[in-house]
Amino acid sequence: MLASCPGATEFLLLRRHFFLVGALTTLILLVVAGGLKIAFKGKGADAGGGVAASSGAPGGKSGARRGGAGGGAPQISIAVVQSRTFVDTIEALGVAKGRQSVTLTAATTQLVERVLFSDGQSVPRGAVLVELKSNEQDAGLAQAQARMVEAERAYQRYKSLNEKGYASKAALDQYEAAWLSAKADVAAARAQQGDRTIRAPFAGVVGLSDIAPGALVNPGAPIVTLDDLSTVRVDFQVPERYVGSLREGQEISAAVDAYPGEPIRGRIARLDTRVDERTRAITARAEFPNPGRKIRSGMMMRVSIARGERRGLAAPESAVSVQGDAAFIYAVLAHGQGNVADQRPVLTGARQDGFVELREGAQPGLKIVADGLNKVQAGQPVRIARKGGAAGSSGQKRPAI
Repeated sequence: MLASCPGATEFLLLRRHFFLVGALTTLILLVVAGGLKIAFKGKGADAGGGVAASSGAPGGKSGARRGGAGGGAPQISIAVVQSRTFVDTIEALGVAKGRQSVTLTAATTQLVERVLFSDGQSVPRGAVLVELKSNEQDAGLAQAQARMVEAERAYQRYKSLNEKGYASKAALDQYEAAWLSAKADVAAARAQQGDRTIRAPFAGVVGLSDIAPGALVNPGAPIVTLDDLSTVRVDFQVPERYVGSLREGQEISAAVDAYPGEPIRGRIARLDTRVDERTRAITARAEFPNPGRKIRSGMMMRVSIARGERRGLAAPESAVSVQGDAAFIYAVLAHGQGNVADQRPVLTGARQDGFVELREGAQPGLKIVADGLNKVQAGQPVRIARKGGAAGSSGQKRPAI
């Protein structure tokens, strides 16, 4: 019915023509846009070429010179392989301890009456640190002393009678024994009283403590630590193959992480009389002076024992690249008017004071890339940086290498 209607037919034809005109218009716009894009790109290339040709020195020679000098080459600094003294050392680890260290405890169960120290205080030998309640012990001591006085008087009286012939020798011996027993009781009472007073067994520094008056302490319970830090000692183990290099009194050095770059000098105080059968190592004890008590008990110390000196070729650590078990350097070689980096494998040795020993693969005076190895490749042109400035630019004299 719709097809037989004249108005409907005209509507369908008109809609079809509209879509055709729209598609044709879109196609024309796309063709025009593509042409304009190609035209502008060509003009940009011509303009860029003109700028490149006109930049630099007259005649376009600057661009050619820059290309010849390796404009894309990385800038580097150089170092020279030289002979250096290396010290053969034995390295070991140990834990610092005070020359004398102790944790003070109580010998009996009792209440704390007085605390006579403060945390971190330096105390002399024999100083009273803590007093426990001792009322019972004080009374026991007084009773023992009274019995001793009575026994002594009886003994002296019978001694006088014995000298006059009025007392037997057996009776005198009995009273003498009673007097000596009373003296022993006094000594025992004084010892029990002394257990209620905790003294410093040596001069040192007390640590941190939570003890306070009124606290109940038990036998073996820690009260406070005491350390003599005027000198620290370190026990460390050395493999038995180095026993011949050790001797008592030998000077050594050590380092701690808390004070980087500050070597600590000391000496070997004692060597153990036996080699451990399991570890095949001998224990050595070193002592280090500790002015200012900078080293604390418990610090980890790296001990170094010098075995001798020798000369060897060396390079800065930053100039040696290590990949797995292999190591290599980049030698800087002249190539035409520039320089190139030549990768060379090396055999490394000791590492000391920021330098690496080169046992094989280098010769004295060889110029190598000093740093920035991550931006250098084998056979790649490189530019040498001037001291205090950038690498030489085009038209300037290249530094001698």
